[in-house]
Amino acid sequence: MTQSMTAFARTERRNVQGEWVWEIRSVNHRFLETSVRLPDELRMLESAVRGLVGARLGRGKVDCNLRYRPEQAARPEIQLNLELARGVAEAAGRISGLTDGGEGLTALQILQWPGVVEQERPDMAPVGEAALDLLHTALDELTENRRREGAKLAALILSRCVTMRELLAQARNLVPGMLEAVKARLRHRLGDLMDALETGRLEQELLLLTQRLDVDEEIDRLQTHLDEIAAVMKRNEPVGRRLDFLMQELNREANTLTSKSSDVRLTQCAVEMKVLIEQMREQIQNIE
Repeated sequence: MTQSMTAFARTERRNVQGEWVWEIRSVNHRFLETSVRLPDELRMLESAVRGLVGARLGRGKVDCNLRYRPEQAARPEIQLNLELARGVAEAAGRISGLTDGGEGLTALQILQWPGVVEQERPDMAPVGEAALDLLHTALDELTENRRREGAKLAALILSRCVTMRELLAQARNLVPGMLEAVKARLRHRLGDLMDALETGRLEQELLLLTQRLDVDEEIDRLQTHLDEIAAVMKRNEPVGRRLDFLMQELNREANTLTSKSSDVRLTQCAVEMKVLIEQMREQIQNIE
């Protein structure tokens, strides 16, 4: 199924350990580029997060942001090293005596002294496991949103392919008349000279001219490329690069059609095709 690279997902979960919120945003990019923002206490998850994203997504610039807030009951109690605090206060008092009665340290300054506050380090392994489990849910939502947006893009592209097929049918109907008109104009311009020319040589030159102006092959190739686009859209894999290549091929054939045309109606058909191709190309930039 066709997937868009532009999508957003937000999932959250709360239990006795705390609250987790994942926000994932993806936009179009030539390759997969993952940016991860995690709380300091969960930075050890970065490699695992990148691995999970890489396993689910093929292309796109993906921003993953996790917010975690522990529950009050899960927050570690502050432990004080009173021996150290007392020593720091006494040392500050002695120093203040040497500086003509300067003020000693405040309680807050003593608390900020390294080692005075001892916080019990909680076991973050369960918290990390819960975060990764929730990430799976967030990626499920993101891929579903990408698939939904991809379906919309696919519908727009295929509708333009239908319009192109209609233009190709018009172009094919115009070709015989265009070639006959070219022959008639040439014979008219030659006028009286035609009697002096060898009939066989004239017919040979007319044949070569019509071969150069014949656009049946270009129309056939355009039709084939449109068939390939419809087939590629059904593949269950990233198809953006393949579609982009097909747009280049369509554009090349449409340019050739324009250069060979000697009929204003055929030229108009080719120009309208090029407009449709450019519209599809812009939409394909968002397809994975």
